[in-house]
Amino acid sequence: MSCSVLLDNNAKPKSMSRAKQWTGEVENLYRFQQAGYRDELEYRQIKQVEIDRWPDTGFVKKLQRRDNTFYYYNRKRECEDREVHKVKVYAY
Repeated sequence: MSCSVLLDNNAKPKSMSRAKQWTGEVENLYRFQQAGYRDELEYRQIKQVEIDRWPDTGFVKKLQRRDNTFYYYNRKRECEDREVHKVKVYAY
């Protein structure tokens, strides 16, 4: 993702693919998508808050859903291998 995309608040994805294997990026996308957001960019556009992360892993710690309830995530991996293919990876 380029810096110009991060500055553009109305950026729309150009394409979408599915994750093939687990990575740290796929883990964070899984957490955003569980909370009802496309990815970190959409979350920042809508909520306009800083994202809480676990300092040792860098994974997302807490997200606010659209209905203003919160999801809290563990510091360890939560996206199991059987769930990886469901994660959508967007390209801008």
